[in-house]
Amino acid sequence: MLADLEELVTCESYSADHAAVARSAQVVAEQGSRLLGAKPQTLVIDGVTHVQWTFGTPRVLLLGHHDTVWPIGSLKTHPWSLEQGVARGPGVFDMKAGLVQMFHALASLPSLDGVCVLVTGDEEVGSDTSRPLIEDLARRCAATFVLEPSAPGGALKTSRKGVSLYDLTVHGRAAHSGLEPEKGINAATELAHHVLALQHIADTVNASTGPGTTLTPTVMSAGTASNTVPARAQLNVDVRVPTAAAQAAVDQHIRTLRPHTPGARLQIDGGPNRPPLDPHTSQALFARVTDLADRLGIAPVAQAAVGGASDGNYTAGAGCPTLDGLGAVGDGAHADHEHVLTATMPDRTRLLAHLVGALQ
Repeated sequence: MLADLEELVTCESYSADHAAVARSAQVVAEQGSRLLGAKPQTLVIDGVTHVQWTFGTPRVLLLGHHDTVWPIGSLKTHPWSLEQGVARGPGVFDMKAGLVQMFHALASLPSLDGVCVLVTGDEEVGSDTSRPLIEDLARRCAATFVLEPSAPGGALKTSRKGVSLYDLTVHGRAAHSGLEPEKGINAATELAHHVLALQHIADTVNASTGPGTTLTPTVMSAGTASNTVPARAQLNVDVRVPTAAAQAAVDQHIRTLRPHTPGARLQIDGGPNRPPLDPHTSQALFARVTDLADRLGIAPVAQAAVGGASDGNYTAGAGCPTLDGLGAVGDGAHADHEHVLTATMPDRTRLLAHLVGALQ
């Protein structure tokens, strides 16, 4: 398993580099073929490469991704290493160790009939090309297991917030800021009103639908020169919601924003991206895992609700019971200290194998 993990980690797969993702998909396909005894279907959608195995009529979907947030060249600054039971390297925790555990779990089963495996290449950038495929497969299956890394301490992710993404663009009018600023329409000043309005929207939604909704201004830009009234300003907004009702309420409030400055125009793009993964979607599957862990003599598995989203949000939104976080135990997703505790890999693999076998 460790040799297979090194093979995946040392093939860099930055989401934005489609050629690198294609090379990674080839490595994933070869490793999976060796362990599963069958070649996959390679799907290239809008330049992004995904890998899929289907055995018989799908009843259980195993879902993961092979792309990472790490730019090409990150191996030079974050090289693969294995020391004292800790594996490091770009994407080792999120989520290449999960793929290794998945392949080895399936390889231990006497039959793969009823199993579908999908490893996508664009999860880290929103799954734009893979979402229809994910949702179509989920609608045909009785359960989805997501091999994303676990929550702290190895907890499974039984609830995830939904995500909405918005771009607010203000169109104003440029003018010389010293000679005749009054002839301009300051897009930056106008945008400031909407930045402040976001917290009011969050407060309103939390009061009406329950706590947990956040609207976070992220990337913001305005203007072209220090002596010019900005004619254009733009803001990206990251929204996290605990329920579908909160997601709908945020969308309604965002779309009621109107310009404050005479002559300014406000453009609103974006909207809901991933629906919430409701805890009820995971309840029965988590109970089954708890029972299996007890019977296998594996340490009890906890559950956690997290703010981050995954493709499990899509499968749950499509109506398929979904259990997430079945992958690696470690820490540091997307961070310099990303790592996997390798001693946990065999038990996680054994648990997944019995879980899939029970539902085939």
